[in-house]
Order: sequence, then structure tokens, then C-alpha cells
Amino acid sequence: MYQRILIPVDGSPTSDRALKEALVFTNQQNVQLRLLHVKEEIHFADAESCINYAELPESIRSSDAEILTQARMKVQQSGRTAEIQMLEADGESIAGVIIAEAQRWSADLIVIGTHGRTGFNRLLFGSVAEGVLRTSPVPVLLIRAN
Repeated sequence: MYQRILIPVDGSPTSDRALKEALVFTNQQNVQLRLLHVKEEIHFADAESCINYAELPESIRSSDAEILTQARMKVQQSGRTAEIQMLEADGESIAGVIIAEAQRWSADLIVIGTHGRTGFNRLLFGSVAEGVLRTSPVPVLLIRAN
């Protein structure tokens, strides 16, 4: 049985569905859950625009924290608890950061949402879930968006 389950969250409906399914799948009190959000690097292209770039990093940090807070609240509504972890990509792929955290935390399972894109959309947008699936040393449960 899985005792330590890592659930990457990004605030998307697909991520929310994966979290919901993980809670159903692990309907036990002795399972440890860790919610992980990986912050992506953001590059600013237009320094001449009307965007206040000085305030942007704090706004992004606040948004990232809100993603974890909302996910934790969903876990608590199910009567359970979860640890939260926020990491920065720092030039690595998000999938690589997720896998490194799964190994560091000794996760037994990763539950992650996937959009199920194919063809050009998959090529254009890539897939964090696919990257995790292809390289993870621990089992991965993919939860499809629809």
C-alpha cells in the first residue's frame, strides 16, 4: 500500500481533479500527503510597457502561495491533512523538480493531472505529466482532465 503520496498542484482544473482523485484513492488516515507546487521562471520581454515589474514578483509569489492554500483547504475539507512544499524550477524542468522532490521525500506514488493533449498541441505545450511518467523511479498515477 502507498504510504507517502506526492501530488503536484498548479491551480488548474486538471490539477484539482488529480487532487480529488488522490483523496478518493487514498481514503485512509495513515497515508502521508504532500502537495507540491513548482514555481516557473518568468522572463520579462518588454521593459517599456505599463506593467509594474517591481510589484510582479510579489504578485506571483502570492498567487503561488494561494494555489497551495486552496489545495490544502480541499484536503482539509476531506477530513485529512497534507504537507505543502513550494519549490523553484531554477532552470530545471518542472518534471525534473517533481521527480527530485519525490526521491528526496521518499514518495511511494506521484498522482498528477494530465491534459491528454496529442499532436501539435502536445508538441507546442509539452507535458509535465509525460516528463514525470517517463523518468520517475516511483509509480505515477495519471489523472486525465476529462
